[in-house]
Amino acid sequence: MDRNRLFWGSRRGMLELDLVLLPFLENVYETLEQEDKERYWALLECEDQDMFAWFLRRENPDDPELLRIVEIVRANTGMQMDK
Repeated sequence: MDRNRLFWGSRRGMLELDLVLLPFLENVYETLEQEDKERYWALLECEDQDMFAWFLRRENPDDPELLRIVEIVRANTGMQMDK
């Protein structure tokens, strides 16, 4: 997927998601393996409310492929939990 499409796909209807996805795209996306990039593309097809709940750890995606990319986003955008 080209960079421009990724940028516009990462811009969401919720500011909170923009604050997670846009820095991730800018700072981490290029370092991902191809399979994880494809998982990110699939993530962009999800509903904003679902992503918001996943990033806040209110719930996890049922799909293990989506869960992997959600965990990568959490780990790289300040969304990890203190232990």
